[in-house]
Amino acid sequence: MTITPPASKFELLQRANSLAGLTIQQVANMMEVDIPESKLHSKGWFGGLLERSLGANAASAPQPDFVNLGIELKSIPINDNGKPKESTYICVVQLNQTALSTWESSLVKCKLTEVLWIPYEASTNTPIALRRIGSPVLWRPDILEETQLKQDWQELTDLIVLGDIDKISSSMGKYLQIRPKAANANSLTKDKNQTGKNNMTLPRGFYLRSSFTGSIISSH
Repeated sequence: MTITPPASKFELLQRANSLAGLTIQQVANMMEVDIPESKLHSKGWFGGLLERSLGANAASAPQPDFVNLGIELKSIPINDNGKPKESTYICVVQLNQTALSTWESSLVKCKLTEVLWIPYEASTNTPIALRRIGSPVLWRPDILEETQLKQDWQELTDLIVLGDIDKISSSMGKYLQIRPKAANANSLTKDKNQTGKNNMTLPRGFYLRSSFTGSIISSH
């Protein structure tokens, strides 16, 4: 089943609210797809299910999921204590100085200008098919939040531009962090910011800390 992109923010929220309270199995049935048997593939699959059911149209392009609305879609697994189970992937770290020149033109800011958060149950005691989808949260960073996000981004990208990407650790950044994002240690990419012949490094991604996303969900 193909869902056309929402024409307005109101329509998108209507669609998202209509999913609240449903199980993953019910949404899968609506979209006429099967739930993967392997738990290893269920997380990425669920994000794709939400994209299709809500009419996201960015595919893999480096722009927000709902291109015409400028809104990014992020599912967020919630544990038994009502808190995010893990950090949230935002986008790949682009290892070139043009992409890292300013916060205002960065892919991170583009993705975080406005986000539709869809929380869902992620208790290991509940089968994937029976996990329920929560109420959506449409969020835009306020001035203080964006100031801190920009500061985190600047500190992290300064190290990349200086050729010191391997000095970055997951402990850096109050809201935003950088972590390796690769299937294994052999998945290397070229970093032109590093001097010398040995300029291959692991691909990395920007992530939001669970403590930050938890505050977003709880405040709404």
